[in-house]
Amino acid sequence: MKSWFLALVIGAFTAHTSAETFSIPDVGVSFEAPEGYTKLDATEIANKYPSNRGPAFVVGNERRTTSIAYDLKPNGFPADKISEVKEFFKKTFDRIIPGIEWKQKKLVDMLGQQWIYLEMSSRAIDTDIHNIMLITPLQGKMLIFNFNSTKAEFPKVEAELRASINSIAFKPK
Repeated sequence: MKSWFLALVIGAFTAHTSAETFSIPDVGVSFEAPEGYTKLDATEIANKYPSNRGPAFVVGNERRTTSIAYDLKPNGFPADKISEVKEFFKKTFDRIIPGIEWKQKKLVDMLGQQWIYLEMSSRAIDTDIHNIMLITPLQGKMLIFNFNSTKAEFPKVEAELRASINSIAFKPK
């Protein structure tokens, strides 16, 4: 075997990065991000989410065209009001998100509790976006995940984003 070929093969295997586990500190919530995703720094988060209500944590692919935002927001809601909260989000998004196209808006059971599942596409300033949001009450607060990709890139990353959704876990603090 030619040495350059062997070096190429070895390099390909050693350059392989694996999925990484990310979590919300001191909460016990974690998930596996797709391979190669890294944390966005504070400047990147501020640029991507210019409102002061943006998420505390975001990971994304190298080009930052696909990302996963996650946070535990202080404004919680009772678990028995989840249907009403889903309708509130739907009506609010219909009003404030330009060109929203709903794919799904439902309640799903995951990790032994109900979650709001909102999947939609919309227009942003520079490109169309595909979002999958998951929302549930946790510890008197509101746990939110937002899986976000450009609409053009979404078919290429959909399987790994859905695998990431399925990796969400609650672990004891």
